[in-house]
Formats: sequence, C-alpha cells, structure tokens
Amino acid sequence: MPENQARLGRIEEEYKKELSQIVGYELKNPNVTGLISVTKVKVSNDLKYAKVYVSILNAKNLKDTLAGLKKSSGFIRSELARRVNLRNTPELVFELDDSLEYGAKIDTILREIMPKREE
Repeated sequence: MPENQARLGRIEEEYKKELSQIVGYELKNPNVTGLISVTKVKVSNDLKYAKVYVSILNAKNLKDTLAGLKKSSGFIRSELARRVNLRNTPELVFELDDSLEYGAKIDTILREIMPKREE
C-alpha cells in the first residue's frame, strides 16, 4: 500500500469519526430525523471532495433528511475543519448507503429459508 493511500485511509477514518459526532450530536436541523450513521467516508486523492455515506433508520422522510444533510453541509464542514487540523477541508457530498437495509433484507430471506431446510 503506497504511503499516500495509507494517509488517505487515516484521514477517512478520522473524518468518519468526527462526522458521526457532528451529525449525531451537533446538528440541529429539524428536517434531519431518525438515526443517522456515517458508514463510510471516501476522500478524493487531492482532498478536495469527500463522499460521506450515511445510513438513515426511522426517518420521518428519507428524502427530506438527506436534503437536510446537504443543506447543513456548510455547518458540518466548518465543524469538521475546527476538529480536524488539515490545510483544507473537503467539500462534503452526502450519499445514501442502503447496504444495511440490503443486509437486513437478505437476513430475513435467509431466516425464512433455513427452517425449511432442517425438516
């Protein structure tokens, strides 16, 4: 693994940790509802952009919550800049990560199939 990739990995982990804190505890946008988990952060090689993958559970409206996150990205970005001391803070792009939902769906299907196999 090249040194730059290792550095990117560390930056992504740090961003993920801090973004989880900011979104979970600091954000006061009424449109952002439900349990929001930052599942993954992917930073571009030039550190100008960061794709933030979020999983949203129990939201009143999924689209509104995602739009609220996008609208609050300026505040979230400035908080991130305050906490993580790097020369520049990337532009945040929020993406919905439905891998947890997908996993739960597969889990349900497997549970339905398994008892039938034991007979």
